[in-house]
Amino acid sequence: MSTELFRVRLARTQVHPDDLKWMPKWLDEYARFQRVSEGTLAVEQDGVLRFLRTLRDRGVPAWQRLQAVRSVEWYQSLVLRRDDVDFSRFKLKLGELAATERRIGQGDGCGKGFPGEGLPGEIDPGEPEAIGAMRARLRVLHHPKSTETAYVSWVQRFIRHLDDEHLEHYGEREIGEFLTDLAVGGEVTAGTQNQALSALLFYYGKVVGRDLQFIQRVRAKASSYRPVVLSQREVVELMSYMRGTSETMFRLMYGSGLRHRECRCLRIKDVCFDTGHIVVRNGKGQQDRVTVLPDSVVEPLRRCINETAIVHREDVQDGRGRVYLPFALQRKYPNADRELGWQYVFPSRQLSRDPRSGIWRRHHVHESTFSGAMKRALARTAITKPATPHTLRHSFATHLLENGADIRTVQELLGHKDVKTTMIYTHVMNRPGLCVRSPLDRLAVPPAGSVTA
Repeated sequence: MSTELFRVRLARTQVHPDDLKWMPKWLDEYARFQRVSEGTLAVEQDGVLRFLRTLRDRGVPAWQRLQAVRSVEWYQSLVLRRDDVDFSRFKLKLGELAATERRIGQGDGCGKGFPGEGLPGEIDPGEPEAIGAMRARLRVLHHPKSTETAYVSWVQRFIRHLDDEHLEHYGEREIGEFLTDLAVGGEVTAGTQNQALSALLFYYGKVVGRDLQFIQRVRAKASSYRPVVLSQREVVELMSYMRGTSETMFRLMYGSGLRHRECRCLRIKDVCFDTGHIVVRNGKGQQDRVTVLPDSVVEPLRRCINETAIVHREDVQDGRGRVYLPFALQRKYPNADRELGWQYVFPSRQLSRDPRSGIWRRHHVHESTFSGAMKRALARTAITKPATPHTLRHSFATHLLENGADIRTVQELLGHKDVKTTMIYTHVMNRPGLCVRSPLDRLAVPPAGSVTA
């Protein structure tokens, strides 16, 4: 049955483990709705609409109906290998309904401040005091939400390890034991262990105000990292299955070496068409840099900006249209958040609630939007490499070096502080240094599998 084929092909993709659980269940629900027990399921727009209305009449919340429509979309891509039905309209509407349901359930507060501007924003009073203090400190020091999420998760894990929320009573010995447990029994990489150490050092140094001198721990052996890189042929093949905004983001990440977050957070004012470059603001390490704007992406990017301008104009007419501004710019320029230049090039299709300030506004596109589109496109190709959005940045650097670019130039385009970080790409080039030919190819022997008389 095609639903079984869906399970098999879904398991080969790089979807989240939770998706592997609920996607087949929703597809079974769709098969029961169609009363199909054998053969291929039909995916037509009217049929999908009737299915969603049936779920609505049964009282299924919008966020679960969104799961259902995503499952059918993946079935269409993985099993039918087609894209006849455009699911974007269904997902947009259900996303708005889900946001409304959450808003009704949580209330629409205006928050306690603007995080990243010297105020911590909303802090859950139900969390341990140590966690709340750490969140506030991270926000005052302008750390991104991704860093906050990672650091807080490690401190929470340390609390469970100690079975005590009063972390100020502990120090080097307990941290060393925790990190040793991670290295020995936690099955974590050296980088993950170092992230845990950084989180705990931040808490004790920036929140508690204690300078930890020496920590005894077992170090996880660092592996020799080799990034996944697509060949130029594979880049072309994968890009051929991308459509619309996702294709433009694909071209930018590969053509400019942007990180996934940098592409999502790109502002209109930072795209310089006349000079052919992009200004990357607040990149990794809170550093700015300048990178190249590919000529082939200029027109698609202009169309995206024009569409964003229309959406922004409608938001302003509805009394909204304000966007998040970093740091203290909101106070310095009170009306800048309504200017077109500050809007995201790739805005979200729906309004969302800022988890820090509680304010409802239009943020940039969610990280799962492009990554999901890339996973579906990858599943339709013959590429077996575990490619992710960050693979496009690796491919950008590698192909530049293969084409003779100076490594210092590549370092500046990528925004690496140390050239040693850029040097990892010299190990995955097709021709590192001299052009070497295998001695096997020099032997006068017939190819493997050939028949000799």
